Amino acid sequence: MNIDRCNPAVAEPDVVGLIAGGGRLPFLVAAGARRHGLKVICVGLTGYVDEPLAAEVDVFHPVAVARPGSWLRNLRRHGVTRAIMVGRVTKSHLFTPWRILQYLPDWRAFRIFYWRLRGKSIQTDTLLSALADELAAGGVVLENSTMYCQDSLAEAGVMTRRKPPAQVEHDIEFGWPLAKKLGELDIGQAIAVKEREVIAVEAIEGTAEMIKRAGQFCKAGGWTLIKTAKPKQDMRFDVPCVGPETIRDLAAGGCACLVIEAGKTLILDKPQTLDLANQLGIAVVGIRAAQERP
Repeated sequence: MNIDRCNPAVAEPDVVGLIAGGGRLPFLVAAGARRHGLKVICVGLTGYVDEPLAAEVDVFHPVAVARPGSWLRNLRRHGVTRAIMVGRVTKSHLFTPWRILQYLPDWRAFRIFYWRLRGKSIQTDTLLSALADELAAGGVVLENSTMYCQDSLAEAGVMTRRKPPAQVEHDIEFGWPLAKKLGELDIGQAIAVKEREVIAVEAIEGTAEMIKRAGQFCKAGGWTLIKTAKPKQDMRFDVPCVGPETIRDLAAGGCACLVIEAGKTLILDKPQTLDLANQLGIAVVGIRAAQERP
């Protein structure tokens, strides 16, 4: 691919690109990159990105979600050759080649869906990998999405004052390999368990909707949410995240404990999230991959 099509400027070593969807994570990445002395050039996905993010970056360009060519042009114009892609995008809006047409895709979107994905099942990892390959072909390489917010990663052990109930250990032993299997199959990253019984499984609807469903099915409460990274997690995108909204949803649904993967799960606004978990009686536990149950 001829990079000249993207109108590149001279590559700048102190510049990083940010491809931003919705939620708090783009804000954390932008703040972390600027603390590292980097100039942040952001392309915000219209309809998803939170508008206040524009004030937290050095340059902000709104772009259409189905026009990756415009992402590249705006990033390369400012000398960007490496970028972080984070933030929520509703996957169900883009999950079929025909549905993408309503978003007026550019030729790079067509290349992704009709060339890079030809003959492949369009799952989350496959789609994002194809997108990353197309961006790299245009001169912008995606990097580890956690590299500027390492302090937000989950730690191993109990991270709250509240300890998990004894039954939770049995539920973790039962549920951890099942959650990992979900990730291996690219179905979801979380399950709800109580007394070694699966209450709910995450799929394309996302964790928040799955939590609500678990609360509806388990009126007595006391269940455990297990949320893991995929066995071969690509840290460039789709890294599991939890935050204050997750804790509030868990408390409303009667959850007793949140189990997440240490070193591979981001806790948004970490001090506030853990304080809120303490206030609402939710134990938060981090498990390292080396501790996985057989």
